[in-house]
Order: sequence, then structure tokens, then C-alpha cells
Amino acid sequence: MQYSVVSREEWLEARKALLAKEKELTRQRDRVNAERLALPWVKVEKDYRFHSPQGEVSLADLFDGRSQLMINHFMFHPDWDAGCEGCSFFADHIDGMLPHLNNHDVTLVTVSRAPLRKIEAYKIRMNWHFPWVSSFGSDFNYDFHVSFTKEELASGSVNYNFRETPSEMAFDELPGLSAFYRNDKGEIFHTYSQYARGGEEALGALMILDHAPLGRNETGTLSFVKRKDEYVTKPVEKAGCCH
Repeated sequence: MQYSVVSREEWLEARKALLAKEKELTRQRDRVNAERLALPWVKVEKDYRFHSPQGEVSLADLFDGRSQLMINHFMFHPDWDAGCEGCSFFADHIDGMLPHLNNHDVTLVTVSRAPLRKIEAYKIRMNWHFPWVSSFGSDFNYDFHVSFTKEELASGSVNYNFRETPSEMAFDELPGLSAFYRNDKGEIFHTYSQYARGGEEALGALMILDHAPLGRNETGTLSFVKRKDEYVTKPVEKAGCCH
């Protein structure tokens, strides 16, 4: 990485110029957020069922008494023994935010196609406590375009991120985040979904790295990410002392 060393005055001038762009980015984000809230809704007619530690539950049950539901589409194929590294990176952020979301009438639930026994085992390994259910045997993942059949992949492209994505750029499982609302009548509406890099703002660690001296320092999207128990701890170099 190339960098230059300048005086404090020169740095301050450059920092103020960047601040103007950061402020415009914030205002643009506010405008986009307003448009997101103004999106029309689609009523969910299908009776989706999930496997949970409490038994079979419906989509309505996932709201857990609240009016808003966010579903984290976590890449975990039924044949895998561990969840996706990138999805695990996001999942590391969830437990700390749950009390704040719940207090705001929002429930966040993670959904994967892996059988519940695999989900539960991986959840213990990662020391996570957030709600996580299995959509195994359901159309849910396919209907929300985060899982794809062999036939779809063999066709040359799949419908991901609201466009036709070449199969060579896709997998059986892909990430996403979907939002739902449940009214007083019990009707459920799909209000929003985002895919691919759309969820990066929810990754607090990623946002911190964007402000660090060397940034993300990646060769591809999330190329540096491993499951948190797979990082090799590097020895800390300490200053010499008399011992």
C-alpha cells in the first residue's frame, strides 16, 4: 500500500476534503433508507414451516410476538458439517445486537437449509445463542432466492440479487437478509430483501476495518475471513526487558 507522510496542516486539509464526501455519503444513505421504507409490500400467502428446538414452527411463530421480523439467510447446505465462513462472520455480530432489536419490536432469526442437528452442533461450536431454525424440506430458501437446485445451476444462470447471475458466479447456497411485517390481523408481508454485498453495513467489524490504516486488506470479497476458532494467533512482539 502506498502512503505519504505530510505535515499536520496538510493532513488536516486532506481530512476536511474527505469529510465533505463522507457527509454526502451519509446524506445519500439517508435518502436510500427513506426509499427503502417507501417500498411496497407483498403479502406472504404460503404456509412456510421450519424445524426449531421447540419443534415445528410457522413463519408467524418466528416473529416471537413482535410485529417485525428480519431473517438472516445463512449459507449452510444440508451436506456441510459447518456453516459458511462469511455468514459466520456476520453471525458473530448478532448476539450483542439482539436486546436492542427486540426492544425496537424487531425479531432477528437465522434460517438455513441444514438439518437442525447440524445447526445446533455448529451453534455450540461457535458459542452463539441467537434463534436459528432449519428450513430443510421447505421451499423457503428457494422462494427467496438464496438456495438453488442442480437444475437451476445447470441452466447457466440463477435468479440472485434481482437479476440473472451466471452459474459460475453462484453456488447452491448464497447469503441474504429479508424483512417481514405482521399486522394485527396476523397477515404477513414481505417488505424487503438484500443480497450479495448489500448487507455489509450490518458488519460492524468490517466497518471498523474500513477506517483502519490498511483497510480491509483483502484480495476478494471477505477473503481474509475465517471462522473465529480457525484463526492462527500470532505471537505478540514485546519490547526487550531484563528478563
